[in-house]
Amino acid sequence: MASRTTPPPRRAPGRPVGSVTRGTTNPNRLRRMDRWIAATHGAALRRAGDPVAVDLGYGAAPWTAVELLARLREAAPRVRVVGIEIEPDRVAGAKPYEREGLSFRHGGFEVPLDGPGGGERPALIRAANVLRQYDEEQVASVWARLRGRLAPDGLLVEGTCDEIGRRHVWVALGPEGPRTVTFATRLGSLDRPSDLAERLPKALIHRNVPGEPVWAFLRDFDRAWAAAAPYASYGARQRWIRTARALAGDWPLADGPGRWRQGELTVRWEALRPTG
Repeated sequence: MASRTTPPPRRAPGRPVGSVTRGTTNPNRLRRMDRWIAATHGAALRRAGDPVAVDLGYGAAPWTAVELLARLREAAPRVRVVGIEIEPDRVAGAKPYEREGLSFRHGGFEVPLDGPGGGERPALIRAANVLRQYDEEQVASVWARLRGRLAPDGLLVEGTCDEIGRRHVWVALGPEGPRTVTFATRLGSLDRPSDLAERLPKALIHRNVPGEPVWAFLRDFDRAWAAAAPYASYGARQRWIRTARALAGDWPLADGPGRWRQGELTVRWEALRPTG
């Protein structure tokens, strides 16, 4: 994690915006996020005439971009995926994987795409495990830059997961700003919901302290999970669903049983927005 002295992302003339990430990646690492995007944003992708999805900061290997294309095309057959990386060697290494609908290019938070002046606007930008190295104070400006690149009906999904994709938390943002926060997990690996706290995106991870909404939410999440323990005899999925139903009485959840069955739970951003 970067220190508090990390400078904000800047762009020298002709250079991409941002900093090189560790590049850690694994096949199927982002499957939970991809599944959610296809289910919740698939209709918008189908409505777009020539939808472009960006895998921003895909890392040292192109697996996540390759998988994103396959998963999105199940929901929107015309979608194209562009993998964007700030490290030129990673782009060169990904080029052999290019094919119809999939390309790779050098860039950063400016999101360079085709069109006049590089102005093509993507229907989706996925930025997974990219902002962990930045300071919390930098997140709002990066979000604003990326949101400014979206198509009018576009979506930015930014979050963090563990190395093999068992636990993941992400924020979904439209051109107008953040909308929701989704917690997703392999239920069989979960001891309690607050285990997901270590995967909170940068905008929230330092706010998991008393007095902050995300701390209160995770506290209530744990309490509801504990109260639903009798349902564990029917399986972790049924326990999770019961937990979500209990939380819905006090927190503005944005999904329902169809997503809960996938080990997901989505809450409105306004309920978790940091104070101050």
